[in-house]
Amino acid sequence: MNGARILFECLKKEGVDTIFGYPGGQALPMFDELYKMSDEIKIVLVRHEQGAAHMADGYARSTGRVGVCLATSGPGATNLVTGIATAYMDSIPMIAITGQVPTSLIGNDAFQEADITGITRPVTKHNYIVKDIKDLAQTVKNAFHIATTGRPGPVLIDMPKDVQVNETDFKYPDVPNLRGYKPNYEGHKLQLKKAAELIEKSERPILYAGGGVILSDSSKEIVELAEKLNVPVTTTLMALGCIAPDHPLNLGMLGMHGTRYANYAVQESDLIIAAGARFDDRVTGNVAEFAPHAKIIHIDIDPSSISKIVKVDVPIVGCTKTVLKALTSMVKKQEHKEWIGQVNEWKRDYPLTYIDSDTELKPQYIMEKLSELTKGEAIIATEVGQHQMWAAQFCRISKPRNWLTSGGLGTMGYGFPASIGAQAAYPDKLVICIAGDGSIQMNIQELATAVKYNYPVKVMIMNNGYLGMVRQWQELFWGKRYASSNIEASVDFVKIADAYGARGMLIEKKADVEKAMKEAFAYNGPVLMDFRVAREENVWPMVPTGASLSKMIEGGLA
Repeated sequence: MNGARILFECLKKEGVDTIFGYPGGQALPMFDELYKMSDEIKIVLVRHEQGAAHMADGYARSTGRVGVCLATSGPGATNLVTGIATAYMDSIPMIAITGQVPTSLIGNDAFQEADITGITRPVTKHNYIVKDIKDLAQTVKNAFHIATTGRPGPVLIDMPKDVQVNETDFKYPDVPNLRGYKPNYEGHKLQLKKAAELIEKSERPILYAGGGVILSDSSKEIVELAEKLNVPVTTTLMALGCIAPDHPLNLGMLGMHGTRYANYAVQESDLIIAAGARFDDRVTGNVAEFAPHAKIIHIDIDPSSISKIVKVDVPIVGCTKTVLKALTSMVKKQEHKEWIGQVNEWKRDYPLTYIDSDTELKPQYIMEKLSELTKGEAIIATEVGQHQMWAAQFCRISKPRNWLTSGGLGTMGYGFPASIGAQAAYPDKLVICIAGDGSIQMNIQELATAVKYNYPVKVMIMNNGYLGMVRQWQELFWGKRYASSNIEASVDFVKIADAYGARGMLIEKKADVEKAMKEAFAYNGPVLMDFRVAREENVWPMVPTGASLSKMIEGGLA
């Protein structure tokens, strides 16, 4: 077989059925083979390579399987970089495949040549350039193993054109060949014992769940431990959906735009059990003042994440699912009545709220209405900005893998293609993208992809004529000097949708919200909904950069 065929036979062995890609000169042998294999592997033709990377990412997050994207050399490959970096920051298993100039031309500044392995080294878990076709099958086996084991992440395979067309005998290896790469899945018994002892002594413990809980499919385990110990659970942006929104122990999201009661609970706790989280700066606020009374147990598969930002007392390196199971079996059932009583008092006194209006359309109201109509069952992808935070606060995410958002990199342009990736994986599910009028224009060309394949994604644009989060910061910290954040340009999203062959809807009144959503959700095709929301609505509460979690501001007041 030629190298291109071998590549796709390897992907078939790994269970790949969909690839998101865009062709070009140095990738033509691969696209030609895909053309011949159209009954076995579907190629989704995107309109920009960044869209392909985000679609592969959305496919991976929603399914738990590896997402695959494919591009040509040079600019095609470099257009993948933002999507690869997004996946890397959020630990998403992805394989990015790029064409490359023939091996004889590498390093000679050939037409459309770029050192993509060098460029992506900081934002991939690993990457390869295949210079000998005999190494190809083993390389693919290794790449999938690396992407899916330990802390997941993207792996890039660069394919020179001569390797794609050269031929050799094909045999897919049974096992990877990776000396020295052996992620630890079992928590150390002594560390587990220390953790159990700390838990037994604690009076005000809290479970802090991060994206690793979703990635390791350990939502059930985190809830079981919480219920056995009767302790509250707070989640990061990446872990929404790991505990039911109406569960009495759920405190919602913590951090910069988290709930007051989650942040108060963290600050007053005497023990934090962190699972699959990395103590991101948006979570901790001022590290020196973070959880001043608490001992910390940190469970993570990646040893480099432990004590990286916050010094911990009991590190446990291992798979979140495995460690949580072991810990649950070791600890006794507890009550913590006084602590739960205090937490419930905070929940009563400081609920998430907003000032509703009959004259202005409030984005928070739209999120509440969305949750009411979908009952929390829809897959929701977001772009990045104020709308992302309103969605995190007011959308009820009822299941793991129903929430797709760019957490670590904060990538505008992520949500819409990611929602297409999820819709490709689940053609019969309701998939919704929540966007801002700024971020949707980053990859709006993927409307053509949604229309071509009739992926019925519903896009809800919170249109305030600003780069909303930038404007909010400028209002609060930059003297209301709205430098380059006012993007009011009379963009007619309804006409844009129509031009691409999708359906566009304009919603300006509160009374029209429910009817518009019902119509959009019932429509068999992609819909772009333009909600004209209050222009200067802010996300509250908010922890200013560098402040303690207990120094939240609400409506400008501490």
